[in-house]
Amino acid sequence: MTFNSLQFAVFFAVVWTAYWALPRRRLQNVLLLAASYAFYAWWDWRFMFLLAGSTVVDYFAVRRMEAVGDDEHRRRRWMVFSVAVNLTVLAFFKYFNFFSDSALSGLRRLGLDVSDPVLRFALPIGISFYVFHEISYAVDVYRRRTHAERDFVVYAVFVAFFPQLVAGPITRAAHMLPQFRRERHFPDSERLYSGAVLIMSGLFKKVVLADGVAPYVNTAFAHPQGRGAIPLAFAAVGFSIQIYGDFAGYTDIARGVARLFGIELARNFEQPYLSRNITEFWRTWHISLSSWLHDYLYVPLGGNRRTPLVTYRNLMITMLLGGLWHGASWHFVVWGGLNGLALAIHRARSGRTARGRPESPTADDVPSIVGTFALVTMFWVFFRSASLSDAWTFFSAMGHSIIGRQAGAWKPAAITIMLFAAATVAIDAVDRRRLALRPLHEWPGWLQGALAGATVVALIVWSGAAPQPFIYFRF
Repeated sequence: MTFNSLQFAVFFAVVWTAYWALPRRRLQNVLLLAASYAFYAWWDWRFMFLLAGSTVVDYFAVRRMEAVGDDEHRRRRWMVFSVAVNLTVLAFFKYFNFFSDSALSGLRRLGLDVSDPVLRFALPIGISFYVFHEISYAVDVYRRRTHAERDFVVYAVFVAFFPQLVAGPITRAAHMLPQFRRERHFPDSERLYSGAVLIMSGLFKKVVLADGVAPYVNTAFAHPQGRGAIPLAFAAVGFSIQIYGDFAGYTDIARGVARLFGIELARNFEQPYLSRNITEFWRTWHISLSSWLHDYLYVPLGGNRRTPLVTYRNLMITMLLGGLWHGASWHFVVWGGLNGLALAIHRARSGRTARGRPESPTADDVPSIVGTFALVTMFWVFFRSASLSDAWTFFSAMGHSIIGRQAGAWKPAAITIMLFAAATVAIDAVDRRRLALRPLHEWPGWLQGALAGATVVALIVWSGAAPQPFIYFRF
């Protein structure tokens, strides 16, 4: 069972009103914790106990880690214990079915008659995100980048804060815990405005851009045979728009909702489709995951501190595991491997590691931006397909003909996709120029009003379509 838009709006309004009516920070945190667990239980109340159990284990394990002082051996044991518990929970629920099915398929290829497994496990929603929160917290305390949280309610809210619980962004304890510790005051007009604009921006990206192209994308990927290269290429571009609008839209909504509670979440996107190379893309796409993989996987593997070959190996391992994090299926592994290979090739050609915020592109960068987008879009085919064989079927269908058997039936959808692609680029171009990413305060009032009115009209027009679940809810 999931929240629909109306139910979430009512839930948010009730919680937000009660939250600001409470006089003290601790009471606000208790309300946020209760609301977050109610929000999570709405999907499946049974997995609420898994979330609570992992939170309790990490809270006490990390407290013990810090309590042993300078005894590095014991500190490391408690850190390993905390990380091992989290990885075991994640592996069991997310990968048990994947590995059992892979083993079963391998045995059958060897001619062995093996029965299907009796046990199958459902995937708890958001488990990948809250487990990564807990792992980063334990490792950061071990590295002395932050202190163990003594207030259990503060730590539990950090893990379960409902705007980010089911699809991120993956935040760090050093950024979030101080916000839950301090007193919070009713937001001023600027914060109310900016939070509302973030929510409206997120709804536009989700309802108009993502859900607007979803029907054509879903149909094309479900039945690619006979469609031809050009219609399928538009479908692939459509999915690039869909996943960006869907995930970046969710992030905007989460950031806007959190801001109205006086909490700032980390940015998760910085105009990724204006990237000039694959390295820049992964610095601007799903930033919280990319930085998490860099800090807690790539760097411990050795990063770029050794030979170039070891660096390329580390990039491949990081992205392969990043692909597996997205889903327990071989097509996600291939998607991660292709991105790792592209990152390694770019690193070998450029010979340096990019750092900092990407510079604004110029007209001279258009060919490299288009080339990077085409490469990323090709990789997305593996991500979107239901299996590895479906991805090969999609590419094979592209090779059979240029137009396919459906003549001009694909043209209206192609025009829609091109318009939405232009809208996506326009949104990215505007965002790239606003370094602080504040909503459009500096624009004339009449232009802000016109933009708000156009957004509302677009939301009304496109809201009548069949609702599409957020893509990242299943990870």
